[in-house]
Amino acid sequence: MSKEHIIPDPIAAGLARGWKVIDAASLNEDRALRADVVIVGSGAGGGISAEILARSGLSVILVEEGALKSSRDFNMREAEAYPALYQESAARKSADKGIDILQGRTVGGSTTVNWTSSFRTPPDTLEWWRRQYALPGATVEASAPWFEMAERRLKVGDWQAAPNENNDILRRGARQLGIPTGFIRRNVNACWNLGYCGMGCPTNAKQSMLVTTIPAALDHGATLVTRARAERLAIRKRQVEELVCHALGADGLAPTGRVLRLRARHYVVAGGAINSPALLLRSGAPDPSGMLGRRTFLHPTLISAAFFPQRVDAWAGAPQTVYSDHFLHTGPVDGPMGYKLEAPPLHPLLLATKMSGFGQDHAATMRDFPHMHAMLALLRDGFHPESQGGHVRLRADGSPELDYPLNGYLWDGARRALLSMAEIQFAAGAREVQVGHEMAPRYASWQAARKAIPDLPQRIHLTRVVSAHVMGGCAMSGDERLGVTDAEGRYRGLGNLSVHDGSLFPTSVGANPQLSIYGLTTRLASTLAAALTGRPAEPLA
Repeated sequence: MSKEHIIPDPIAAGLARGWKVIDAASLNEDRALRADVVIVGSGAGGGISAEILARSGLSVILVEEGALKSSRDFNMREAEAYPALYQESAARKSADKGIDILQGRTVGGSTTVNWTSSFRTPPDTLEWWRRQYALPGATVEASAPWFEMAERRLKVGDWQAAPNENNDILRRGARQLGIPTGFIRRNVNACWNLGYCGMGCPTNAKQSMLVTTIPAALDHGATLVTRARAERLAIRKRQVEELVCHALGADGLAPTGRVLRLRARHYVVAGGAINSPALLLRSGAPDPSGMLGRRTFLHPTLISAAFFPQRVDAWAGAPQTVYSDHFLHTGPVDGPMGYKLEAPPLHPLLLATKMSGFGQDHAATMRDFPHMHAMLALLRDGFHPESQGGHVRLRADGSPELDYPLNGYLWDGARRALLSMAEIQFAAGAREVQVGHEMAPRYASWQAARKAIPDLPQRIHLTRVVSAHVMGGCAMSGDERLGVTDAEGRYRGLGNLSVHDGSLFPTSVGANPQLSIYGLTTRLASTLAAALTGRPAEPLA
């Protein structure tokens, strides 16, 4: 790659220009700060909100629990990336340890470590929200201008390179069976096609909040506070008076004893769909609907591995470029649980901790790593009476955990998904398939897999379930009985608090959620900026 294709590090350049960045780990005394708006969280919702509000002339403080990292820190090493960039070192789990949950914990949040997959909110999801949650603006037509603005800002577009072998196996196998597939749009600029997006982009090609909206907000005078844990909102007479934050040490974990008190006219909670409800619960926020932290949704995700005669090298090349929604649309949205198929990148550490088996069986899997293909089925949760998701609750120390029961309705979807993935992999030429289940051997033929998979007992700790998508817990609704927030993201019961992240979604999305958050937050932040300034918001650049 020639030097003209290397995008300069915007973090280093901005710090040299004099950005206002406070690393709470370095504080030797308590601090008090004041602004027009305080934003908690710097991911998809917080980053978009920060740019729009700062461009509108409002003073903004952006608070992040993780550290400020940049391309100079992203060396494509898993052992360093996961502790530095993910919640709980990429080992966050549901309360019963049945689901592994991947979420970012760094400036830029999950946008810094995601795989760049960019889907607009599916039309049937929007229609469900419109009808069931009294959200008249949840239509394709009303959402389109906001999606377009976010897509221009973040360079979301069609991926021009051919899919790597890992993704092309999904495409070829599905084609053999007459199953339609599509290509995934990505938010990248001058991408090097490395395949290590989950460890932070070392070339600044990924158009995450880290290199787009946050630098823009800082250039417009915003202040970024890092390694500061938002502990509680001080509430009095239906208003937030201040945000109390605990400074964290250099490890980003243990409090140093220093306290930051942040005061503002308005507060935006954008910590993600586990941390946002948790902050509000710790703060004793009013909850007139009784829904705070409830109906929190994942895309519970099943895994199927296949072994091919040829090398797959699933770590190399753009991580996700092919998908199929065929099994999302086999019936009504509130019928049997549908699922989206994608092909994830594989890296040794993440694979070793997510695949089933142990001892000699696990060692054999790792020896076949270069020849391994992986497929994911993302189950669409939240549209059926037996599909209530989970709820965020607080541990004794105030930290959050997600209780997410898995019931028969979901296990029925899991069983069908494992069958679909195995059939596609064999159709693509796999010599063996091993689905993510502790009791599943390697199957040598589709006939053997088709016979055995339906009899696998589906339950936690046997079936491997993961998720990188957390949604809900502060659901928006026009009906105050069904939602914690209203259609503009305003928190019911508090006059100066909004929520701007994926916790707003009343159900799961049915697609990778980053673009849904971008589009929705672009609208909400623009409306909020206009309300606070009395003039139309400055658009995203």
